[in-house]
Amino acid sequence: MISLAVTLVDCIRFDLQPHTKKCLKEEMRRNLLAVGEYEVSSLAGTQVDFQITDSKGHSALIRNNVEGKGKFAVTSDEDDIYDFCFTYTSSPHTSHQLLPREINLDVRLGVEAKQYDSAATDKLQKLETDLSKLEDLTNSVIEDFAHLKKRESEMQDTNASTSNRIFWQTIISLIVVLGLAGWQVIYLRQFFKSRKLID
Repeated sequence: MISLAVTLVDCIRFDLQPHTKKCLKEEMRRNLLAVGEYEVSSLAGTQVDFQITDSKGHSALIRNNVEGKGKFAVTSDEDDIYDFCFTYTSSPHTSHQLLPREINLDVRLGVEAKQYDSAATDKLQKLETDLSKLEDLTNSVIEDFAHLKKRESEMQDTNASTSNRIFWQTIISLIVVLGLAGWQVIYLRQFFKSRKLID
């Protein structure tokens, strides 16, 4: 998987076994558009549900009993990892209950999700479309670098905070150890004096 969401396109095909759930994870920035298509093979007496959720369990999309081809589009509410999940259930009375269902999923994020006018006839319109794509791609790269810079700043703050806490914990531990050592020396001297083992 590519870390920059600018040109991220995931196309995957897999077999989904009965009574199982399979999820694909995508890291999405805030207000990032994700569009895609799915194709689910048909099998009587069985059901496949499609759901997109964030890491907190909030549903961005729910489609029950999907079959054949379908399309979807969602926009992320915040920076998070989203799960694209297919759940396969079958009736215990059907003869197909142990057969897998074939799933094809094609997900496009960011600039790749945007639709451009591909029916441009003259060269000027085609050039305008290409320049529009290039501008969107450039803006997306700039946003990615700004996002990475923000995360780097947050990591530096976390590292500084952790380092500061470790420093003070070390100082407090040292004070406690020295205090206990001093108390132990005083206690042992008094003990030995009471036993008249030392003057």
